[in-house]
Amino acid sequence: MSEPTSSTRGTALSDRLAETSALRTLVDRTRGPRLGLGRALRAVSVAGWVALGVGVLALVAGRRLGWLEFVVLGGVLVTTFLAALAFTLGRHPYEVSLALSDRRVVVGERAMAGVTVRNVAQRPVLAARVELPVGRTEVGFHLPGLPAGGDHEEIFAIPTSRRSVIDVGPVRTVRGDPLGLMRRGVVWGGPQELYVHPRTVPLSSSAAGFIHDLEGRPTRDITSADLSFHALREYVPGDDRRHVHWRTSARTGKLMVRQFEETRRSHLVVGMSRNVRDYGDAEEFEVAVSTLGSLGLEAMREDKDLTTLTTHETLRAVTPGQYLDSLTRLELGDGPNGVVSIAHQISRDVERASMVVLVCGSTVTPADLRAAGAVLPIDARAFAVQVVTGAQTTVHSVGVVTVLTIGELAELRRGFRKAERR
Repeated sequence: MSEPTSSTRGTALSDRLAETSALRTLVDRTRGPRLGLGRALRAVSVAGWVALGVGVLALVAGRRLGWLEFVVLGGVLVTTFLAALAFTLGRHPYEVSLALSDRRVVVGERAMAGVTVRNVAQRPVLAARVELPVGRTEVGFHLPGLPAGGDHEEIFAIPTSRRSVIDVGPVRTVRGDPLGLMRRGVVWGGPQELYVHPRTVPLSSSAAGFIHDLEGRPTRDITSADLSFHALREYVPGDDRRHVHWRTSARTGKLMVRQFEETRRSHLVVGMSRNVRDYGDAEEFEVAVSTLGSLGLEAMREDKDLTTLTTHETLRAVTPGQYLDSLTRLELGDGPNGVVSIAHQISRDVERASMVVLVCGSTVTPADLRAAGAVLPIDARAFAVQVVTGAQTTVHSVGVVTVLTIGELAELRRGFRKAERR
């Protein structure tokens, strides 16, 4: 046998290169349809695969056994599968936007959201469906066929009957057949958070027992500059000459300076139990959270120092919005901690508290409140707001703690006024 010449080998190599180039061209040209077909096949539901399998088996069995009924059944099922496949083919040439009317609302206020879908393609698109989760539920609506550049908007209400953080979205555009054999969706963007804040009530400064800065409570700490005069003493180097009492200095022959009792800037500390054992029901906890919010917002309006903590965490109170956002996320929890542990934490971690308010539910005993009051800072005025569903507003003392009992949030302001008159 003669060996292949160099020209023969060159021709074979050229043929292989041509075949490879043609194959690459074919692969490139069919990339889009193949990707679309792959996405469509991934969108086939269990019912779709069952319909296709039964249809193919019926066709094969009908042809072999000569049963026309099986052939017809198989043809119908396979045709239905192919028709469903046609519903899911194609791109989703949309521009989708989700907008909330407000990111923060109060329980019971109306909250609206809108979804706008625009066709950005140069040709019309078929009808589809738009779906998006709203909290634990799902909202869906029909998206009609859109012309090139056309858009469609849907507006819907979001339930705000309870305090919560509601995740709205992401939006999905879905294509599928009416029988549910196939379903393919595209997700647009991410979720948006809607804060449903707890209800709060305004409290006047006097009603809440806040202490104005210029009327701060004097302490036993002596300072060289403050508002509450304490005594005179002999001048020592470094004293501010503005505090020299010249009349007494002239009479004694020695420089005498004023001493002051240090006054305390108003510092409200509010602690709330999150222990499920401290509440008779969920409604008591909701009123307790609203009480926490009412006291904190009043302190911010009065420009007082504020520390808010629960049995599980310390809450940030930089702005009213952030404060209410943190309250919105509070939930009942388990554990051994209660009002006594909160009092220990306040005594250990919070300096110069002028007023401490403990918030709890109906199952907290007077013994617990007495024990909590025993460990609070001595100079701080101690209050407790105990929420008891259906109870009349009363004020009584348990040890050093003034206990205000309320049955609903609307009684909070009147209750503090009663407490101030005691």
